[in-house]
Amino acid sequence: MDLKLLIEKTAEGLGFEVIDIESSPRGRLLRVFIDKPEGINVEDCATVSNQLTRLFEVENIDYDRLEVSSPGLDRPLTKLAHFERFAGEEVQLRVRIPVSNQRNFSGTLTGVDGETVILETATGEQRFAFDDVERARIVPKF
Repeated sequence: MDLKLLIEKTAEGLGFEVIDIESSPRGRLLRVFIDKPEGINVEDCATVSNQLTRLFEVENIDYDRLEVSSPGLDRPLTKLAHFERFAGEEVQLRVRIPVSNQRNFSGTLTGVDGETVILETATGEQRFAFDDVERARIVPKF
């Protein structure tokens, strides 16, 4: 079974959204970032971690270490819905294929239009196909 799907299904069953999953080479370390509308606390991380540990045992998934945490202040935007939800936030975005010899962009996230992410940058509005976005993160305000 697809590990990502298995993790998402388990977390969603507990009332959490999986924001991102990172794994080290050969899958020895698994990092799962979870969220819910009212935010994440240590107990939430422990709940998901305990459930995934039991699940991995049953499914014979081999790993050395599992880390479950909140996405943090510089949360990654990994789904089209995230780009809608965090419209108005300052973001850093990297595209897979350069646009005018540039792959990194920063600006205010305006939102989405269909499958297109809209970013207001210092040089004006930029539009990126969601599938062309390699990674995007919120820039935390302190």
